[in-house]
Amino acid sequence: MQAPMQLATPFTEAILGKTVSHVWRGHRSALFLEFGMLTPRTKRNGDPGNACGQISLMIEWGWRIERPRSILGGCWSEEKRWPGMFKQLLGSKVDGVEFIGRLPEIVVLLSNGLRVVSFMPAEGQPQWTLLAHSPALGDLSVKRGRLYLDPPQPAFPHIGEIR
Repeated sequence: MQAPMQLATPFTEAILGKTVSHVWRGHRSALFLEFGMLTPRTKRNGDPGNACGQISLMIEWGWRIERPRSILGGCWSEEKRWPGMFKQLLGSKVDGVEFIGRLPEIVVLLSNGLRVVSFMPAEGQPQWTLLAHSPALGDLSVKRGRLYLDPPQPAFPHIGEIR
């Protein structure tokens, strides 16, 4: 059995140097960052969905974007500010990934000096997941206070379709 921090090594190696190619908002304040080449996706009704990167970071609802000496904004900022914040992430490259705290939160360090940080302000576990689509590494998240690897699933027949 691998040590919890060693579980993250393939993910951190795969994401380093990747470009933030798409940033989008999920349900409520969920934040999605797509890294690397994008693959188009289609919703069941035929409408275009959000493109998927080689690696995705999903932070369910506790997140902020930090400048070197201040907070640019986050999940509790006015929603009308979000598109401008998201735009500042686009095109930057991943310089590093850190896991901080007793219950691991994720920090993504970007080449433009910004950092994307998860934080869970309620009971339970940190609510973030790194999803590696190419290479297929599975999903990295937190379970029972430790990094947890959900191994890759067999190829899905409707790849690129949002259910």
